[in-house]
Amino acid sequence: MIRFLTAGESHGQALTAIIEGFPAGLPLSLEAIREDLDRRRRGYGRGGRMKIENDEVTILSGVRHGETLGSPITLQILNKDWERWQKAMSATPIEGPAKVEIAADERLRELDARVTKARPGHADLAGAQKYQQQDLRNILERASARETAARVAVGAVARRLLALFEMKVFSGVVMIGAEAASAIPEDLEQYRENVGESAVASPDPEASLRMMGAIDRAKENGDSLGGVIELLIQGAPPGLGSHVHWERRLDARLTYALMSIPAIKGVEIGLGFRAAMLPGSQVHDQIYYETEQGFYRKTNNAGGIEGGISNGELIRVRLAMKPIPTLYQPLDTVDIVTKQRAKAGVERSDACAVPAAAVVAEAMACWVMADALLEKCGGDSLKEVKANYDNYLRQIRGL
Repeated sequence: MIRFLTAGESHGQALTAIIEGFPAGLPLSLEAIREDLDRRRRGYGRGGRMKIENDEVTILSGVRHGETLGSPITLQILNKDWERWQKAMSATPIEGPAKVEIAADERLRELDARVTKARPGHADLAGAQKYQQQDLRNILERASARETAARVAVGAVARRLLALFEMKVFSGVVMIGAEAASAIPEDLEQYRENVGESAVASPDPEASLRMMGAIDRAKENGDSLGGVIELLIQGAPPGLGSHVHWERRLDARLTYALMSIPAIKGVEIGLGFRAAMLPGSQVHDQIYYETEQGFYRKTNNAGGIEGGISNGELIRVRLAMKPIPTLYQPLDTVDIVTKQRAKAGVERSDACAVPAAAVVAEAMACWVMADALLEKCGGDSLKEVKANYDNYLRQIRGL
């Protein structure tokens, strides 16, 4: 079993993640982690925060000379914006209102860091009620998607393990607002190439331009846009996950992890909701066998998972992301202190963060797949895991 824990606030000193359960001997470098963190920072529609943070990661424990030790791995990402928020986010008591210096029109001005006007669609009000807070900053700092930078760093570690077993996790943005991708390549190499060249991480070049136009219009109107992300897992062998208990089902584990990403409101696997509208004869993937190829299917409506278990086909998942709730033309709300009508608070935000959320989705999927792999073929060292994995593949080929 592997597990991780993150800590830190959006404008606190740092984000920290502790990873436990990875085998010894896994090659791990800072460069591999930085690559995914850099991808999370990019994307058309991102706001000013990404111009400040470079998400520089440090490995504090669990790795020596480029290899994991089998002990807990600690990762840290410093928040550069902390320099302006030290008083507002101080852990020690202060006298008077907490303020933060904000640059505007090349002048520095101080703003009260307290937030009392809850944003519709955000954790602000529900969190304040749950934790009985009068300052919404005590909620929004941790509820912020800034925390996902730590998850991406964690996912990058899991990705290194999967790569050694020839598993690839990648994604594409297939819809932003009402603009949908239609010319999605079936060739997965072309798919990845198109995504890498797109400012919105879409596999459809023509749709990318329409998506960017939609983001521009939303930004001009002080609005925000959500979208749909397609997540693909290539190379997973049959047999990851299990049907025997609800919490061990691979589709349930993926859905649970992906729904934990801020703003994700729906997840479907394979045909998803479309399967409910079709007869079984048009839904279920027929099974074939060839001596050289083994068992296979000509279709993949199940999305690579049957009965909670990977079946060896491409795992295909789609996620629906709602628009970010911070709007520069804020919605109506209520001040939680005065109980008077007000306009919602405005924090620095993005017009669209769907491409960034796609990277977070990859990270969470990498984690789930690494967990399922080690559950099936685990060991205390990478050498032991590889031996168990190779032996398992030999066994299922003989079925």
